Amino acid sequence: MQTQLSPEYQARADGRAAEAILRKCVHCGFCTATCPTYQLLGDELDGPRGRIYLIKQVLEGAEPTRKTQMHLDRCLTCRNCETTCPSGVDYGHLVDIGRQLVDEKVPRPAAEKTVRWLLKEGLPSPLFGPAMKLGQLVRPLLPASLQNKVPAPRNAGRLPTRTHARRVLLLAGCVQPAMMPSIHSATARVLDAAGIQGVLAPAAGCCGAVKFHLNDQSGGMAQMRANIDAWWPLVDGPDAVEAIVMNASGCGVTVKEYGHILRDDPAYAAKAARISELTQDLSELLPALVPALRSLLKHAPDASRVIAFHPPCTLQHGQKLKGGVEHHLAALGFTVQVAKNEAHLCCGSAGTYSVLNPEIAYELRDRKLGHLGELQPSVITSANIGCITHLQSGTTTPVRHWVEVLDEALTTP
Repeated sequence: MQTQLSPEYQARADGRAAEAILRKCVHCGFCTATCPTYQLLGDELDGPRGRIYLIKQVLEGAEPTRKTQMHLDRCLTCRNCETTCPSGVDYGHLVDIGRQLVDEKVPRPAAEKTVRWLLKEGLPSPLFGPAMKLGQLVRPLLPASLQNKVPAPRNAGRLPTRTHARRVLLLAGCVQPAMMPSIHSATARVLDAAGIQGVLAPAAGCCGAVKFHLNDQSGGMAQMRANIDAWWPLVDGPDAVEAIVMNASGCGVTVKEYGHILRDDPAYAAKAARISELTQDLSELLPALVPALRSLLKHAPDASRVIAFHPPCTLQHGQKLKGGVEHHLAALGFTVQVAKNEAHLCCGSAGTYSVLNPEIAYELRDRKLGHLGELQPSVITSANIGCITHLQSGTTTPVRHWVEVLDEALTTP
């Protein structure tokens, strides 16, 4: 795609980066076939190709409008289009740049700005945990729209106390400890059973994704630098951990991109690249975990009990990890299936998207649950806190992280 940057953006690094991405696009439109919002709305401007044209127009000097902003806001950033694109267009990074450029020129209404500010400041805040506990206490009294965002409390269970020669770093994150602490404790127990110690850096916090994707990119990068500082003593030196393991694929895809996001920061570029190199999704450990865990199963899993797995977009499109959870849990005897239709499509959670675009988010949720329901599962599993919470709000079938199901099946020390 030919692009002629306006003088304003020729002088900017993000403008030049966007132009390099745009030039890979060949207008083929394959991306529209796998874009969730295009599937629902049927508007070219609500598909990747249309949004690419909107960003191109801004870079060439056209004045963006609220309509431009709306179409970019409606993007889930699921990156399904990247999986489909034959030309390797780096759409996820392009839309981050495009949103930032448009927000610089198009003021948002006060109410919209307030909601976005509350999300980006509130979710990573230390006050989020107490607020969530309060919400869970009064959950039956809340309107349905709020109940959807407040999962029923779950017992986290004990944390392992053994030490092991093999150690990996875990990220507690910002919302997961308050919403579903059982995911972290299950992760720690499964790793412990396989002879791996999961350790935390207390000063590490939000991965930065919430602020970054709400166009507070400087705030998001500050959180990324803080995590690097917290982790560095544990990744550099003779007693370094062997990996940084993420049990929330949304955090995982972000941390794997620290090196890209901070590439122009002279103080952090090299460290960020090293952090990204060390980062793995929990499912990437499964090939090594399965042999160690096989003898610890309490009993052979019930083959008639179907476990449905929804692969998050951040796992299958962002991290390009597909099929691992299903394959390796099957090797342990579990019957794991993905939806027979549209397993590649987003469930509508997409970070804060379900709050900012609820109508689209709930339509995608119900569409996803319809396909998963065809499997008649006893439990639905996923690999990201956002997907789990969002899907659970639309079904009575339990929705859990796959590592929780695995943890329950093990006889752990």
